[in-house]
Amino acid sequence: MEVDVAIVGGGLAGASLATALSAGALTVAVVERGAPRAPREDWGSRIYSLTPESIAFLDQIGVWRQIDAERVTSIEEMRVYGDDGRARLDFSAYESGLPELAATVESSRLQLALWGELERRHNVTLLCPAAPRALRCGDDVVEIDLEGKGLLVAKLAIGSDGADSWVRRAAGIDTRGRGYGQLGIVANFACALSHRNIAYQWFRHDGVLAYLPLPGRRVSIVWSAPEARARELLALSPEAFGRTVAQAGRETLGTLDPLAAPAAYPLSSLFARAMAHQRIALVGDAAHVVHPLAGQGVNLGLGDAHWLADLLRSAPDPGDRLVLRRYERARAGDILALRCVTEGLYRMFSSESQLLTRLRNFGLNLANSSQVLKTVLARRAVTVGGSSYHKELS
Repeated sequence: MEVDVAIVGGGLAGASLATALSAGALTVAVVERGAPRAPREDWGSRIYSLTPESIAFLDQIGVWRQIDAERVTSIEEMRVYGDDGRARLDFSAYESGLPELAATVESSRLQLALWGELERRHNVTLLCPAAPRALRCGDDVVEIDLEGKGLLVAKLAIGSDGADSWVRRAAGIDTRGRGYGQLGIVANFACALSHRNIAYQWFRHDGVLAYLPLPGRRVSIVWSAPEARARELLALSPEAFGRTVAQAGRETLGTLDPLAAPAAYPLSSLFARAMAHQRIALVGDAAHVVHPLAGQGVNLGLGDAHWLADLLRSAPDPGDRLVLRRYERARAGDILALRCVTEGLYRMFSSESQLLTRLRNFGLNLANSSQVLKTVLARRAVTVGGSSYHKELS
């Protein structure tokens, strides 16, 4: 089978890229081990906070309108607290001149909407279930042997197959990164008090706790905690876990009643040393994995898809070296900025130095006293997930 672009991995970044490319003349194949399952009626534990730019991209490719509006919640304010009980930094969409800071949506429903849109696109071939077995790069094409499904030939192969990317390894692209020795605990709760469309984050001595608003009086939490502490939390009864999370969040939303058992996953960082090599490009977690304390990992991946789709649609040869080099340069700024922010915050708030404790909490209060600085930070954050390709052309 021959196509212009072969995408290995049908997750959020890969599926959104394929959907965006299907609006043009390029032929696309998506290789995926298994189609997404229909979400349960209750609330999925994996919740994403999407920036306005990410939402605009998803709307542009016809996906956002497929999401039930009753499962989406706007974030209009964010309140960040230091670990001394007094330091804080507040962001407001209204005060920053923005419609919203972000919106929350369930990963499972977004994935299903993307997959459904792919199935409707005539120039996208879904090879599912399918798995790659071997990869060969030539001057003009990339060949991918598929297990039991023959040979796939493309002008460009894209790895969107997660942090343990087969494409990245097969292409010989090295990575750098590390484990944090932490688990990210995710869970959903019914809360006694209204969240009023406010997201919260607490930098604590036992990790970073975030509350993300869900529709109604519901909230999703992400608690990034050292493994030993995380194991203690996961061993609690549902009632005790709810009390502990409520106390850690200073009873901000009153009593928290668990809606389902919590889930957990190990936290690490990973950065590919190149996002493109020969006729291969990487997007999403295959290219970069960041600590969730900034809540921007999925937006970074959607930004990859957005930029690459814009570049490929106007390229005579999607695998051209100059096109891929331009993609790398375009994404370098966002990736470096988010890497520095997440690593800096992690190091700063994981240190037990008394001097650093005073400095970091003083810094939060100092930033909170400047509306100009907060507006700049908020306006920068909401652009993650976007592409300025058309602005460059104008």
